Amino acid sequence: MFQKIDYYFLFASFASFVASVGLWFLGNRDYGVYVGLWVPSILSLWVGVRVALLTCAITNLNRRK
Repeated sequence: MFQKIDYYFLFASFASFVASVGLWFLGNRDYGVYVGLWVPSILSLWVGVRVALLTCAITNLNRRK
């Protein structure tokens, strides 16, 4: 179900989450919050890429018919 590109987005969002938690507990709370905002942004971008790829795939299937 997942494609290769999906794992890149999941890894990037997980790495951002881990970095955010690390910064928060190391005392840089402002930086932790800032990096934590990247997680939903990365996941939103992932959804946009998936929709674009699925739209292209559906368009290609319709052209073949």
